[in-house]
Amino acid sequence: MSDDARTLLPGQRLRARGARENPAGRFEPERREAVADGWDLPEDDRLVCTEVRIERPRSGISYNRSPDLPFDRSVNPYRGCEHGCAYCYARPSHAFLNLSPGVDFETRLIARPGIDAVLAQELRAKSYSPAPIALGTNTDPYQPCEAEHRVTRGVLEVLRDFHHPVAIVTKGTLIERDIDILGPMGQAGLARVGVSVTTLDAPLARQMEPRCPPPARRLETIRRLAEAGVPVRVMVSPVVPGLTDTELEAILKAARDAGATSASWIMLRLPLEVAALFRDWLAEHRPGEAAKIMARVRELHGGRDYDPEFGRRMRGRGVWSDLMDQRFRKALTRLGLTERQPPMDTGRFCPPPRPGDQLTLL
Repeated sequence: MSDDARTLLPGQRLRARGARENPAGRFEPERREAVADGWDLPEDDRLVCTEVRIERPRSGISYNRSPDLPFDRSVNPYRGCEHGCAYCYARPSHAFLNLSPGVDFETRLIARPGIDAVLAQELRAKSYSPAPIALGTNTDPYQPCEAEHRVTRGVLEVLRDFHHPVAIVTKGTLIERDIDILGPMGQAGLARVGVSVTTLDAPLARQMEPRCPPPARRLETIRRLAEAGVPVRVMVSPVVPGLTDTELEAILKAARDAGATSASWIMLRLPLEVAALFRDWLAEHRPGEAAKIMARVRELHGGRDYDPEFGRRMRGRGVWSDLMDQRFRKALTRLGLTERQPPMDTGRFCPPPRPGDQLTLL
């Protein structure tokens, strides 16, 4: 976003946000631009704060048929994410709420209390066939507002009571609060966690992932989960070519030393509105490297900022993608990590009796 086309109102101020602007979503019929009206009057210094609205969900499980994903169903306790990662591929989903993928995505959040009760009803359906449910596939289930709203905690309690397997992806250390649930589930083959570590450089992480826990703290979370018996996968995701790609081996080793037993990596993805927002972030924080980084991104995606084709969108293509994959596989062998985790146990699935249910004679 150029300096002569601002989308924040005069006087609005950002602190620890990944996006600098608030462009309209792609479905909006109009575009708004903040302009000076010529009056040199003092404006209030208005800090843009986080607000959380409530949605009463009508469904809990979302199904997908993507061949790129290792799961076919997920539950999303929140819409939007206060972590504010500049590169977040989920930002465009805020356009479906008539909100901006920019600052709105990190400041105008939607919590979905009651989704645990809806989920329980769906799991009791006679037609339901159990398979691992993913948490954290769109926005982080352990972002800061979870401390107050506890939506993710409610979902985990349902899955525990149903003996239903769950796979969680997070950057949030708040997951440690739920070790009392995840520990026994992990030991029973019903839970596993992926922790995303993009860089070990704390100042860079602070700029790129402004409200996430620092890298060292995420490694400590890996350690605590592993000690509790939860299988942990480190996710080097996303790899930003020309910026964080040199850290691949160091991240894998640090995570292995903390207790991770498996690993994965995904190349930077810049779908739809994310591309412009990320270029804006580069201009602000890495102006001298911006051209090199974006040139490498386009080289990986066939000359475009992003290639959405299945089989290519997660890794890109060409020499740089191949080299990254070779480095990754050699590091796995050297460090004793695996690429895939063992399958979770769906045979334990059993809906708990409800008050008033007739008990079985078995």
